[in-house]
Amino acid sequence: MTTDGVADNLRPNQEELEEKMIYDAFRKLLDTYLASNHRKKTDVITRAFQFAKQAHKNVRRLSGEPYIMHPIAVAQIACEEIGLGSTSICAALLHDVEEDTDYTYEDIRNLFGDKVANIVEGLTKISGGIFGDKASLQAETFKKLLLTMSDDIRVILIKISDRLHNMRTLSSMAPNKQYKIAGETLYIYAPLADRLGLNKIKTELENLSFKYELPDAYNTIQEKLTSTQSERDTIFGDFTPPIRQSLDKMGLQYEITSRVKSPYSIWRKIQDKKVSFEEIYDILAIRIVFKPLRPEDEINECFNIYVALTQIYKPHPERTRDWVNHPKTNGYQGLHVTLMSNQGNWVEVQIRSQRMDEIDEKGVAAHWKYKDKNLVSDETDDKIDGWLHTIKEILDDPQPDTLDLLDTIKLNLFAKEMIVFTPKGEIKSLPAGATALDFAFSIHTMLGTHCIGAKVNHVLKPLMYKLEGGDQVEIITSNTQQVKQEWLEYVTTAKAKSKIQACLRKMNRELQHEGNKKLQVFLEHRDLEFNSTTTEKLRRFHHFHTREELLMAIGSNTLILGDADVNYLKGKHEPKWKKFLPFTSSKEEIFETEPNIEFINSLDHKKVFVLNDHNIRQCTIASCCSPIPGDDVLGYIDDRSNTLIIHKRNCETATKLKSKFGNNIIATRWDIHETLFKARICINGIDEEGILLRIADILYHQQHTNVTALNIEGKNGVFEAELTVMVHNVDEVTAICQSLKQIKEIVKIYRQD
Repeated sequence: MTTDGVADNLRPNQEELEEKMIYDAFRKLLDTYLASNHRKKTDVITRAFQFAKQAHKNVRRLSGEPYIMHPIAVAQIACEEIGLGSTSICAALLHDVEEDTDYTYEDIRNLFGDKVANIVEGLTKISGGIFGDKASLQAETFKKLLLTMSDDIRVILIKISDRLHNMRTLSSMAPNKQYKIAGETLYIYAPLADRLGLNKIKTELENLSFKYELPDAYNTIQEKLTSTQSERDTIFGDFTPPIRQSLDKMGLQYEITSRVKSPYSIWRKIQDKKVSFEEIYDILAIRIVFKPLRPEDEINECFNIYVALTQIYKPHPERTRDWVNHPKTNGYQGLHVTLMSNQGNWVEVQIRSQRMDEIDEKGVAAHWKYKDKNLVSDETDDKIDGWLHTIKEILDDPQPDTLDLLDTIKLNLFAKEMIVFTPKGEIKSLPAGATALDFAFSIHTMLGTHCIGAKVNHVLKPLMYKLEGGDQVEIITSNTQQVKQEWLEYVTTAKAKSKIQACLRKMNRELQHEGNKKLQVFLEHRDLEFNSTTTEKLRRFHHFHTREELLMAIGSNTLILGDADVNYLKGKHEPKWKKFLPFTSSKEEIFETEPNIEFINSLDHKKVFVLNDHNIRQCTIASCCSPIPGDDVLGYIDDRSNTLIIHKRNCETATKLKSKFGNNIIATRWDIHETLFKARICINGIDEEGILLRIADILYHQQHTNVTALNIEGKNGVFEAELTVMVHNVDEVTAICQSLKQIKEIVKIYRQD
């Protein structure tokens, strides 16, 4: 038998195996749906599956599996992990049909109705489209996503399901695509999932992004979690028996589980607090989920459990969080208290009803499920609806730069919250760090634009005053007040920032129009042509970055045109003394480095670019994170300067770049041995006599250490020092830190980005 004959005999078996795999996956989806509380509309789900299967026939994913497995997986997530019903399941099964096949919106609407067709259309708008040269594809996609979300929340819920499955199967993608998708997930989709109450999905998205972006750090934390598991088991075993006895006496049905902080959350804390894994005390938390004796009394029962716990263990006076009476914006409710165990460990305990726990797991879908049963407070409902309304308000305001939109929305996605009060005692939820001006805009745009200050707890405060939880705020206004550019520095909320930018754009357009008229009159009275060439010459003469800035300056009388401008335009602007001062110039300064277009064009986006001692000189080391060999890095092609900028993968700027300019990301790795890099080391410790001499002695005897700067300052018995050294790689920095740690007075030492 020929080889071809063998292949022909095997092919039917392969097809049969794939068919079985597809139908097994679909059967699991149906079983999950039938086990839910939704109406059993299996016929329409089956029709949607058959239609999608036929539409994607003979199409495969990069992993090699039939494409239909992806829509089934997305539908499974939407059903099982978010709790959506038949309409959403059908839309999830069909979500790529309109974009990837010849079928149209009308085809889907005729077969499955308006609701399904509109959701699929919304998902297609998010994925497709051609945008302007200045617009980032990803940023425009995000804007469309939010616009569609404000019309039907199911669109974003299915999109998050789609992103979760893509992250679970990301290994089949090229490294630069992995960084782009992981960065976008961490910057956009994880906080969106968090704001929509999808805590479990948010955590998985963060951990998967972390795993692909920083695999070494991820694996290190996973190994430490595994090696310390027995210690946490012991704490849990010693801590919970007295609690169980108390809850049993109360006659409650409950479940006590342990919750371990996620690898990404641990890593973030290590980075933010500059501490080690061993110094993080809240890795373990205890969760009590109970069934209320009477559903309408569940809040009182939360506090009854809290009182019972504090009679067993002493609570931390500053670490009790009441999200039962004041739910988070995403609808989360729970009562958190930190207790001191008999072994001397602080342990956080989270108290929730079964309803609260389901809302934490499945977010808004569960929220509205309980809303139908009147078990969700109006306040919780108002917060979620209010957030969606705020997003819609921001999006309704036309933004010329969509990239700014990402940062504006992000202001509210990650923000922790605080409660403040109006003069009439109404509750307002604001991000921590919000100012009186933020509060004014949260009430009404007109109140914000005319704000001149505020009375906070009956004391007069400026509009940039930072509010604290529990403050009562009364806004003071004036009809003569106008929005100012510096206000953007005084606000933290997306709504306030958006409204201020809109007002400034309107004012700037008026100033530009006025400046344009003044410039035209000035030139015509001096027999000079009013055209783009003349305007460009004046822009360069006065060192403005854009034509708009020039016109605004003229319109606001910041710039008064005169004889010097006429002489310059007529070529009489070079005074004779100029030749004696050759270092002065009226030419515009160029700050960009010389572009290397040939080098940039030679980069292969699909391959990992290897940084070596030769080509590193053609790259730029990002000053925001100062990467050195040993750091996980990536490259970003800056189109304006035609340079390759090297960032740490976890750098905040790099995270934004991955979300906004994902197609400009290049996967990179180090192969450098001779080049020296600058690294900064921060040292904190006890200011004992001779400490500087001991630091200097260790550095003197340390191999490969070239110290270029040492700044040290002592105050109130402690000192802070910053050491700048030239090193070859991260290992040398680690060796320096370990040597300096031998000095007992040094409390903390770490590398500064």
